[in-house]
Amino acid sequence: MTDSFVNSVTPDGERVPSHSGEPLVVLSDVNKHFGELHVLQDINLTVHRGEVVVVIGPSGSGKSTLCRAINRLEPIDSGTITLDGQPLPAEGKALARLRADVGMVFQAFNLFAHKTILENVTLGPIKVKRMKTAAAKQRAMELLERVGVANQADKLPAQLSGGQQQRVAIARALAMQPKVLLFDEPTSALDPEMVNEVLDTMVALAKEGMTMVVVTHEMGFARKAADRVVFMADGQIVEEAEPEKFFTDPQSHRAQDFLGKILSH
Repeated sequence: MTDSFVNSVTPDGERVPSHSGEPLVVLSDVNKHFGELHVLQDINLTVHRGEVVVVIGPSGSGKSTLCRAINRLEPIDSGTITLDGQPLPAEGKALARLRADVGMVFQAFNLFAHKTILENVTLGPIKVKRMKTAAAKQRAMELLERVGVANQADKLPAQLSGGQQQRVAIARALAMQPKVLLFDEPTSALDPEMVNEVLDTMVALAKEGMTMVVVTHEMGFARKAADRVVFMADGQIVEEAEPEKFFTDPQSHRAQDFLGKILSH
């Protein structure tokens, strides 16, 4: 298993790898089929507390399925996934509690169209965590301030840009105080000029020590914010490395070919 590198931050805001951090998410021999298609093949991956793992690879390599399996949006066929030492529950209230601990930010923002931004962010804490409304609103406003959209709190999602909606989705996930945040292609639905505002929010979270698993095509983000890059192809983890090593000296032919195509554009 590849060493974990968990970040700390220098005074000028640069992330510094260190070897601290206990296992938080552990996937062991995980397999998943969609009919005849074997989309996850014997996946073994450990994400440590405070670590940012960026998952990259060609389309159809199993990246999003891997991400969705971690909070059981996709049930697996065999193997085990544990969160904080506990196996993922199959259903019921225990699964709802798991999803509170595992935040998810999707390609589509999945905000409730008929609720205001503030209502979108407070709904989970009030309904699932039984937080008092006043406390939930205060926390929501703090988070909306943190992601730069507090001035949009009373608007409906359709009144915001895509980048603003995705930052609200991040605030909504953070409002549940998750142990780990999963991002499934969080910028792929955005216009190019909106991508950086979302990535900047994610980089800030990484610097604060949030445990994150990020499926993305944004190689700049992977270089800047990842502690470890996981490269997938054909349902398998082909290679894992620190970003600098992966991008300058990929070991597998699949990774070399992928980077050659990506970085030449």
